[in-house]
Amino acid sequence: MAGQTGASGERGTGSVQSISRAFSLLEVIADLGGAATLSRLADHSGLPQATVHRLLRTLVDLGYVRQEESRQYALAPRLVRLGEIAKNLLGTWAVPHLQRLVDATGESANLAMLEGDQVVYTAQVPGLHAMRMFTEVGRRVSVHCTAVGKAMLADLPPDRVRAIVVPSGMPAQTPRTITTIAALTEELARIRAQGFAVDDEEQEVGVRCVAVAVPGGANHAALSVSGPSPRMTADVLRQAIPLLTDAARALADDLATAGASARAGQSGASGDPTGR
Repeated sequence: MAGQTGASGERGTGSVQSISRAFSLLEVIADLGGAATLSRLADHSGLPQATVHRLLRTLVDLGYVRQEESRQYALAPRLVRLGEIAKNLLGTWAVPHLQRLVDATGESANLAMLEGDQVVYTAQVPGLHAMRMFTEVGRRVSVHCTAVGKAMLADLPPDRVRAIVVPSGMPAQTPRTITTIAALTEELARIRAQGFAVDDEEQEVGVRCVAVAVPGGANHAALSVSGPSPRMTADVLRQAIPLLTDAARALADDLATAGASARAGQSGASGDPTGR
């Protein structure tokens, strides 16, 4: 009996590790722009090629990854449904925090997520002014020229940052856009040191934005407050930064609590099939 229990425990541990590695591999593919070769995935995941190949074959069989004619492995459409549901849920959880930001600052508040080499806006609460910033939910923009994008990049290792921004060429959106990896590296170091990112008319002329990443690297999300540059003064930015930091932490706590509740429910269900 003891031998059976030990074997079962080992299988369970191995299964959990495989699941963890599979999801990590999906994140690596996303960070590399949605497609990559086997060798590149092994390099960036830190896993042996044989392990990566085994995981990829399983993900291909399940429909979450596809192998292209170029031999690259790419994210498959089956992930879209899961991603859309997750984004909607995250947006729903974020709205109360965004509303508090708007009530305190008067300016529009946003939630954005990192998808490949772009930022996608997942939720917004419009500001209180007649002239305010409006970002359509679902809009995608370049990651290197937005406060939310830079805040999320600052949480990633340097090799991941290069893999995300270099292939896109970092095009200039305005005369203020950062367009070189050297300048971006300096900017990200500054963001890590100060705990927030600023878009000073880098994405759009006349618009200034300040953002803070949601703690917990797996989230790849950030909150921001944005408005017309004349209103987004240094004083407004100083007011918004601690509010954003508190909101980001609170949202991270909400996500952690929801995850813990889900795991507890699964554990209870598997512990006694009768529900007793």
